[in-house]
Amino acid sequence: MAELPGGEASPRDPQAYARLLKDVHDAVLSGVPAPRSPRSVVSASWNRSLAARVDPDKGVAPLVYDSGEVSGLREEHPLAPVLPTLRQTLVSIADDAEHMMIVTDAAGHILWREGAAGVLRRADGVMLAEGTRWSEDVIGTNAMGTTLATGEPVQIYSAEHLVRTYHGWTCAAAPVRDPESGALLGSIDVSGPLRTVHPAMLALVTAAAQLAEGQLRARLAMRDERLRAANMSHLEALRGAPGALLSAKGRVLAAEACGDLPSTVDIRPGGGAVTLPDGRLGTVEPLREGYLLRLRSRGPSRRPRLALEFLTDGPPSTTVDGREVPFTLRHAEILTLLALNPGGLSAERLALLLYGESGNPVTVRAEIHRLRTQLGSDIVQTRPYRLSAEVDADFLRVRAALKRGDVTVAANAFRGPLLPESESPAVREERESVTASVRRVVLGGGDAAALWSYWETPSGADDLEIVDALCRILPEGDPRRAVAFTHRARVLSGRP
Repeated sequence: MAELPGGEASPRDPQAYARLLKDVHDAVLSGVPAPRSPRSVVSASWNRSLAARVDPDKGVAPLVYDSGEVSGLREEHPLAPVLPTLRQTLVSIADDAEHMMIVTDAAGHILWREGAAGVLRRADGVMLAEGTRWSEDVIGTNAMGTTLATGEPVQIYSAEHLVRTYHGWTCAAAPVRDPESGALLGSIDVSGPLRTVHPAMLALVTAAAQLAEGQLRARLAMRDERLRAANMSHLEALRGAPGALLSAKGRVLAAEACGDLPSTVDIRPGGGAVTLPDGRLGTVEPLREGYLLRLRSRGPSRRPRLALEFLTDGPPSTTVDGREVPFTLRHAEILTLLALNPGGLSAERLALLLYGESGNPVTVRAEIHRLRTQLGSDIVQTRPYRLSAEVDADFLRVRAALKRGDVTVAANAFRGPLLPESESPAVREERESVTASVRRVVLGGGDAAALWSYWETPSGADDLEIVDALCRILPEGDPRRAVAFTHRARVLSGRP
């Protein structure tokens, strides 16, 4: 079943498209075959909304705050300073297009609503008003609630709304995040009658949200500079002892003799003792604005954990202490060779393993410099080049399992050839060796689960000997046996 177009809803014939969406909506909620599938973002939202027991026929947005309470919420809300920019960007356009601009808080409460008078009157009739709540769990799929649920911009068109009352509306919304913490502050939405839908609506709202975040970042930078100027005397009073100025949320604004610090220190309200990720101990003292961090001593050293997942048919991954790190294929090759040689390698030896006889140590040194910048100098050491982290690499786990004869662990850890796109002589040799070793032990082990696991990898998919072994070893009644025989016939039919 084909899916309705994703991204922006911008049909050439709005009325015909709305009728199709209504047919899809009715069919899906009735449990009968639909003419098309709803967009994936809409389908997921419907599922969440129905799980929250939103009634598609009787759902109504609840009024949570009266006008006086809304005024108080507006004054304290972080988006209040950017309202003039949003008005300038969106309200005049909304007026011309018979739409309205809506700004919500992170819980989906409408705090501001401005636009064409006729649209505002119509919105009042369906509780699309200030003080009402539009989260998915109370009113179902709608642009404001869905963008807050997913954290992504979204346009909801006509019968993509779960509640039938809003099938005559279209809306587009984008989230706005706190530049300091990354937390959702709320959403910016443009809504209007179905007949006035415009294909650029989602792009416009997304641009407005980005503009709002840019202004919040600029205000944050000004606040940081003011806080640094006001509190620098406290840092200078440490007279060279290690310490740092922190924002009210723990971000490091200035530091003295601290070495590497995380960008944000995890602090408790009011300050107190803290332990940094590298084991150093410190005390956080509250200032008039922000905090002063005094570092006392270094606790027990802890090596960072470097995880390499390179045996896969998908994109390989590198993480440092659970944090995903982008990398190039060349860097993956270097990490593989350093992990295989824990004693370290000289530039000359690493160049030979990477490039063969044409390898140039100067090129290797440049790559190592870039890799150290990416991962950190505490992970990639020099003289010789080596890894000082706690290394957890899937190809090392497979090697260890093969060495102790653990066929099951080796087969489960092997999910594909080692860096299949690599042309490095040493990596290619290791790739072929690991693949051949795993293949040999699963064929000789007589373990159906291990054979099946290897067969599911790119290396085993069309390996006739592996398929033959599966056909022999899988018992009657095992549903995998029929799959194996079917695949065996397919492989044989494709052979010359």
